[in-house]
Amino acid sequence: MRVTIAAVGRVRRGPYAALYQDYAGRLPWAVDLHEIDVRKVDPTQQSRREGERLLAAMPDGAFIVALDAGGRMLDSQALADQIASWRDQGRRDVAFAIGGADGLNQAVRARADLVLSLGPMTWPHLLARVMLVEQLYRAASILSGHPYHRG
Repeated sequence: MRVTIAAVGRVRRGPYAALYQDYAGRLPWAVDLHEIDVRKVDPTQQSRREGERLLAAMPDGAFIVALDAGGRMLDSQALADQIASWRDQGRRDVAFAIGGADGLNQAVRARADLVLSLGPMTWPHLLARVMLVEQLYRAASILSGHPYHRG
């Protein structure tokens, strides 16, 4: 299985980048991060442009998961079970979309096969990608029987 994470914003260096790289490096799946940078755009067009670029970063035929506060909440075991289901169905690509400061464009939510919430709290978008990749690592650990997850 290949994982694509398309996220609005860029992480140059620092703790967010280090944490992301640490967890992404532990994953048994290939992970491709697409950072979407939309600048110098009429503010009324910002959300639409972000949505277009997020969707363009999704591999053809990918199962698309949109991260959105209004989405479905899964615990770590349920996420691992969902990933196992995708794997067992022969899914080659799973892609996650993380919006910008104003959230996800409606077109991304509408195109998503699953809208997933990291919880009801508001998180910095750069931290959301770290939380996502940590949960992917946790799911991989659960599926392999590794003791990382002690839930």
